Amino acid sequence: MIEPHYPHIILSFTYRGCKIEIDCDEENGQCIYAAWVNYDRGCAVAVPKAVTTRDAIRKAKKWSDKKFC
Repeated sequence: MIEPHYPHIILSFTYRGCKIEIDCDEENGQCIYAAWVNYDRGCAVAVPKAVTTRDAIRKAKKWSDKKFC
């Protein structure tokens, strides 16, 4: 049986009317980060993999700007 993956949200903030959540996980002994963008019609994984929280935030903001502006 496959073990479910539960997000480990370490940071959450609002950006341009969306809620961005940064998730931390481990892959091959290294911390990796993902960014979820929650908006009025649903949610999306804007950044599936980033090496740092700063990189995940930057990419999530860029994704939001592209999708909603």
